[in-house]
Amino acid sequence: MVFNSVEYFLFLPAIYLIFYFTPDRFRWIVLLSGSIFFYASLMQPYLLLVLFGVMLTTYVFGKLIAVRSEEKEKKIFFWIGTGINLAILVGMKYLPFITENLDLLLKAIFGKSIIPIPPVIVSIGVSFYVFQAISYLSDVYLEIQEPERHFGYFALYISFFPKILQGPIERANSLLPQLKKPYEFNYDNMRSGLLLFTWGLFKKVVIADRLAVLVNTVYGNVSAYTGLPLIVATYAYAIQIYMDFSGYTDMALGTARLFNINLTDNFNRPYLATSVAEFWRRWHISFSSWLQDYLFKPLQMRMRNWKTWGTVLALLITFFISGLWHGAAWTFVIWGLLHGLYMAVAVLYKPLQKKIYKKLKLNGTKILKLWKIFITFNLVSFAWIFFRAESLGDSGWIITKLFTGLRAQLGSLSVLTESLKLGLGKFDLAVIAVSLVIVMVFEFTNKANNEHLLRLQEKPIYFRWIVYYLLVMWVALFSATGSQEFVYFRF
Repeated sequence: MVFNSVEYFLFLPAIYLIFYFTPDRFRWIVLLSGSIFFYASLMQPYLLLVLFGVMLTTYVFGKLIAVRSEEKEKKIFFWIGTGINLAILVGMKYLPFITENLDLLLKAIFGKSIIPIPPVIVSIGVSFYVFQAISYLSDVYLEIQEPERHFGYFALYISFFPKILQGPIERANSLLPQLKKPYEFNYDNMRSGLLLFTWGLFKKVVIADRLAVLVNTVYGNVSAYTGLPLIVATYAYAIQIYMDFSGYTDMALGTARLFNINLTDNFNRPYLATSVAEFWRRWHISFSSWLQDYLFKPLQMRMRNWKTWGTVLALLITFFISGLWHGAAWTFVIWGLLHGLYMAVAVLYKPLQKKIYKKLKLNGTKILKLWKIFITFNLVSFAWIFFRAESLGDSGWIITKLFTGLRAQLGSLSVLTESLKLGLGKFDLAVIAVSLVIVMVFEFTNKANNEHLLRLQEKPIYFRWIVYYLLVMWVALFSATGSQEFVYFRF
C-alpha cells in the first residue's frame, strides 16, 4: 500500500473515522494497529519481525540507560542498543554487498569463489526507523529525552504509518508529546492536510512519474546515448527525484495533519541553495540534521585539534556514511563522497573566496547569488548521475559521453527534437512544462516552504475552492499512466 494507490485512498478515511469515534485513551491503539496493518500491506512478513525487534530493543535499552547512574554503565548500554539496531540494519540491507565485495577480494587472492552471497531482500523503511531508534537512544543517553514508559506509545512513535516508509526521521521530543495529546477536530488542520496531500500527489503522479519515463529510457540503456540525451536525462532526474521525494513528504505531512500531528518538513526549495552545505540544510532536512547532530558534530569535536583538516575529515566520513545509508552499492558511496568533497573544498577555499568576492565587489549582489545557485545546482545534478546510474560502468559512460556529439545534435533541428523527447510525447512534455511552472510559481516564489498553502487559506472562500477544484481536476486528468514506485522506496 502506497500513498498514491486506491488501497490507501480507502485505508486513510477508514482509519481516520475509527480514530475519530474512539475515546482518547484508546486512540493510540487505533493508530498503532493502523500503522502495523499499513506496514504489513507490503506483504513481507519478516519486516514486521524486524520492526518489532527494533521497537523492543530500543525500548528496553532506553530504560536501561536511564536507570543507570554510572556513566560507564550508561555508555555500555547505549552502545549495545545502538549496536543491535545497526546489526539489524546491516543484516537487512548490506549483507549481500559486504559478502559480494569480500568474496571478490578472496577470489583475487585464492582464485575461486569462497563465500556464498545471500540474496537481496526487501528492506523498505528499515533505514528510516533504525536511524530514528538510534536518535532516541542518543537523546536518552545525553539526558535530552526521558525514556518512554508506555510501550504502546513508544511502538507508535517508531511505526507511525505516514512516516514509516520514507520518513521524516522524527525526534522523540517532537513526536511523542503529539501522539499523547487529546484529539480535537480542527477544521484548518483537516483542510490544510488534505490540500498538502493533494499537492504532493500532484507533484508525484503528474510530474515525477512522467519524468521517470524519460529518465528510465536513457539510464536504462545508457550505451545507446551520447551528448544531449544524457544531459537532458540527468537534469530531468534532478527534477524527478525532488518532485517524487518532496511529493511523498507532502503526502506524509498532510496525512499526519489530519490527526493534528505535525511532522518535520523535509524540504525547503533545495535547488535555490547557494552552496552544497546550504543544499543539505534544505534537502531531506530530517536526515541531514540527524547526520549533523549524531555524526558530524561528534566527529568534529573529536578532531577539533586538527582544526580545519578535522572538519574536512569529519565531512568526508559523514557523507561516506550518508552514501552507504542510501544504498548498498559503490555508486551511492561515490555520490556521498562527492558531496563530502564539495563541502570539504568549500571549507578550504572559503578564505580565498572571500578575498576574490571582495576584490570584485560582488558581495551582496544578485549576480553573485544567481551564479552560486547555478553552480550549486549543477554540482548536485552531476552527483545525481552516480545516485541514479545502475552501475559504476554506466556512470562512467555518462560522465565521459556527456558532451560527445553535442555540437551535431544542437545543429540539427530533427536530431535536437528527438533528443529531447526520449520516450515522451508532445502532450506529456506540455503537461510537464505547465506543471513545473505551477510548482515554481507556488513554491519557489515564497520565502518559506509551504507558504503558498498558508497564503491560499487567507484568500476568499470562492477563490480557494476554485483552486481546490482545479488542483484535483489536474491530478485526475493528467496523472501519468502506469504508476511509478517512489524513488526512496529503495532505501
